[in-house]
Amino acid sequence: MRSIASILWAKRTYSRASFPAANSKLVGVARAVILSPKLILADEPTGNLHSAQGEEIMELFKRLNDAGTTIIQVTHSERNAAYGSRIIQLKDGWVVGDNATAGAQVGAAQQV
Repeated sequence: MRSIASILWAKRTYSRASFPAANSKLVGVARAVILSPKLILADEPTGNLHSAQGEEIMELFKRLNDAGTTIIQVTHSERNAAYGSRIIQLKDGWVVGDNATAGAQVGAAQQV
């Protein structure tokens, strides 16, 4: 699996139209975290990614959140949502659920 840094380096040789979608997603995540922001807004951050890459992104977000970065993630993935400490569910534009979670370490819990 390629690191985010190696994909950023490779991107300099691609035009935007020819750059693979999954790699564009990784570049977007890298750009979002490079300056150590206090807030990250992530819309389907693991979309178009191989499952292992998606897990790597979620683990990165977990580490950033543990270090004090607020992450607001929009996702259809219950697995990705479980990484958060709070899940707000929407339906037809209305809040239908607002629950605190344990912020479980999903990857570790699943590897029994």
